[in-house]
Amino acid sequence: MFQNLTDRLTGTIKRLRGQGRLSEDNIRESLREVRMALLEADVALPVVKEFTEKVRQRAVGQEVLQSLSPGQALVKIVNDELVSLMGVACDELQLNVQPPAVVLMAGLQGSGKTTSTAKLARWLKERKKKSVVVASCDVYRPAAIAQLETLAADVGADFFPSRSDQDPVAIAVAALEHARNKHLDVLIVDTAGRLHIDEEMMGEIQRIHAAIDPVETLFVVDSMTGQDAANTARAFNDALPLSGIVLTKTDGDARGGAALSIRSITGKPIKFLGVGEKTEALEAFHPDRVASRILGMGDVLSLVEEAERKVDKVKAAKLATKLHKGKRFDLEDFHDQLEQMMGMGGLGSLMDKLPGVGQLPQKVRDQVNDRDMHRMLAIIRSMTAQERRFPDVIKGSRRRRIAAGSGTQVQDVNRLLKQFMQMQKMMKKMSKGGMKNMMRGLKGRMPQGFPF
Repeated sequence: MFQNLTDRLTGTIKRLRGQGRLSEDNIRESLREVRMALLEADVALPVVKEFTEKVRQRAVGQEVLQSLSPGQALVKIVNDELVSLMGVACDELQLNVQPPAVVLMAGLQGSGKTTSTAKLARWLKERKKKSVVVASCDVYRPAAIAQLETLAADVGADFFPSRSDQDPVAIAVAALEHARNKHLDVLIVDTAGRLHIDEEMMGEIQRIHAAIDPVETLFVVDSMTGQDAANTARAFNDALPLSGIVLTKTDGDARGGAALSIRSITGKPIKFLGVGEKTEALEAFHPDRVASRILGMGDVLSLVEEAERKVDKVKAAKLATKLHKGKRFDLEDFHDQLEQMMGMGGLGSLMDKLPGVGQLPQKVRDQVNDRDMHRMLAIIRSMTAQERRFPDVIKGSRRRRIAAGSGTQVQDVNRLLKQFMQMQKMMKKMSKGGMKNMMRGLKGRMPQGFPF
């Protein structure tokens, strides 16, 4: 998300940094570009006007004009105003109530409500250590109840059964009673969506809301609808006391207009981002971290948190001990590293969070894709245990066999072995002289502008 906006904003800021001092004229010119970048990102016009005016008022003041590094001062102002626009702090779910805490999911059909219900159940179980039950009140879409039951089993949440011939309000009330009797921490209620907002839909969800009195009412909306996402959220907020927004399909949205417009238009915070199809692809929304990503400064905190959760600490410690003893990094180790990177969302997700990656040329960014990682894993898995431990034995006939077994070409095997040898050299430097030597080794191999 935000790729186009990031490209435009970082380009503008880069030009400003090349100037010794900032004047009202070049600030005005830069803000014109910022305005165009926001409009191209499908940010609502009133939001764009207010944002650029706030930046202008601060930028033409003493804060920037008398700064020793005016370009950096302007970056800070834009960053601060982006954070302010999106909500300053991460708005967490209010779960400190007498259990069960009830979360009601609302939204239009196709926005990803049912999937988001399962993702949220998994997030609550894994991050907050809560016991969770999910229930479906969608009696209109034939597969909705079965879909939620399957997803609940996948994420290890309790599922409260319902049927399409039942009253949605009665289902919600019975699910709440079930959660109380089972002493469960959280009940998440999935509701029916429509292709558009109508009186019947609003009346039904209002009755459900009144019957179960949820502590959180989350509006699930597709980020790719841009400004319409914010307008739809506002219409729902007029009928329901929304407590927050879940913005879905953000991995397919290169603009990000919904994320920047929605709080200003509705007054409600974005609480979660859906960043992929898998049930673990849900992130808490941190305005400061998102602003940092937009300005091409990465999101190291999220990267560290993700590594803390997903990196296999036993394997990492084993590899560290192995290297410390002077043993060689082999293809088995390389395979483990690739698998762990895929577990953290793949190269695309990692690149998005690394500082400075937004400043790399587009052709370099385009070369980074998870398809190559899957190919590399397939090649290593086609090797024998001996070949993984002793890569030097992989000569012509073995390379042909490995290529055939992995459905790749011999040149793909050659390329992997070359990349592995480079990685092996870096690991050797790290074992001898620590991280500094490894980074020095990396620097010469990275494209110009890479953040090392």
